Amino acid sequence: MGRYTESKCRLCRREGVKLFLKGDRCYSDKCALSRRPYAPGQHGRFRRRATQFAIHLREKQKAKRIYGVREGQFRRYVELAKKRKGVTGEALLKILERRLDNVVYRAGFAYSRDQARQLVSHGHFLVNGRHLDIPSYLVREGDMVEVRPQSKEKLRELVKGASERRPLPGWLSRDLEALRIQVASEPQVEELDQSIETSLIVEFYSR
Repeated sequence: MGRYTESKCRLCRREGVKLFLKGDRCYSDKCALSRRPYAPGQHGRFRRRATQFAIHLREKQKAKRIYGVREGQFRRYVELAKKRKGVTGEALLKILERRLDNVVYRAGFAYSRDQARQLVSHGHFLVNGRHLDIPSYLVREGDMVEVRPQSKEKLRELVKGASERRPLPGWLSRDLEALRIQVASEPQVEELDQSIETSLIVEFYSR
């Protein structure tokens, strides 16, 4: 399985927006986008007129990079969203928000989605009392996600710091003492912490 190993700050600069891939660094003066607000590379300072294809592509790449999803998996999410009732773009965002690693991040149990993905894959979480180490697992309304007993002391300080940084979305509830997350309802698109033009993504895959 391929994995991006280059500088994550280059991805933010390429998309022209903060993707919050580096946790606390993204909120500090060290943020690369704040210091160099132009695309990376030799010709990054020179802006070209973007074609319609480029606009669609950049929006798709931005969403993929925010959620840390590979192309094949992202395409499957789009196909799954097309089968749902309602607006395809909104259905796509709800699917992405329901990923277990994203729930851990959005609940403030990790500083970044990368860190949340690592914590899940290392087996630190239980879902409905069952050990689960699949970051792409899609939670449902009513699911209970909690830190396993053996990991609570190890993660308590991390959760304390990360939870102060992240506002809790309305579709999740959390118990910081018990290190537990409750999926109270379906994700609400209005509560996303970043703006994504889903119509551009759907049009990209409809070509």
